[in-house]
Amino acid sequence: MITILKETPEKPITLMGERAGVCWGGDIRKEEKNYRRGLDCIKSGHHRVLEYVNVEMILDGYSARVIREWYTHIGGAPTRLQASTRYVDYSGFSYIMPPSVAGNPEAEKLYRDTMAAISAGCSRLEEEYGIPREDAAMLLPLGMTTRIVDKRNVRNLIEMSHQRLCSRAYWEYRQLMEDICVALSAYSEEWKYLVDHYFVPKCQVQGYCTEKKSCGKMPYREV
Repeated sequence: MITILKETPEKPITLMGERAGVCWGGDIRKEEKNYRRGLDCIKSGHHRVLEYVNVEMILDGYSARVIREWYTHIGGAPTRLQASTRYVDYSGFSYIMPPSVAGNPEAEKLYRDTMAAISAGCSRLEEEYGIPREDAAMLLPLGMTTRIVDKRNVRNLIEMSHQRLCSRAYWEYRQLMEDICVALSAYSEEWKYLVDHYFVPKCQVQGYCTEKKSCGKMPYREV
């Protein structure tokens, strides 16, 4: 579901320390010194260095709906490409099944039948009526799966995680964020350190819950 591309540096903390060392007049020839310097920066809250580390990845198999929400996190000049509805053949498209629907046999049947009807409608518009694919695609639902290639810096990802790992986040977005954490942790030890210590819900950053409807993980702060 998540593919971390080779353009993503395997040693992000070391890279941060090297960039900071340039401006500090430090010795940037040794990786050990760069790593310690980078770690010191993020522990001290000097998070601008996070913007020098880009994460390039493929997000595949998530709904068009959740990817629309993904696009709202635009800080740090991220960029992305999404699977085309103009050229890609979506006959028999795959889609996301919400847990609330999957837990109800009658609702699940209605859901699947509706998706099948949409798929059949798209095919008939193209094949029987000669409607261009880009117009037939207007029938496609937000629940269909899609694929994007995404590039953004790690500061943007960390700040995104604070909101989207919260139990109040939309369930599929929370799953997407958790999948990214797993993929980055497996990419290298330095990434695992960043994920374990900084990819956390906002209550762990604040020390209290800011949500009106708290899950109870952290104490609620009365304003």
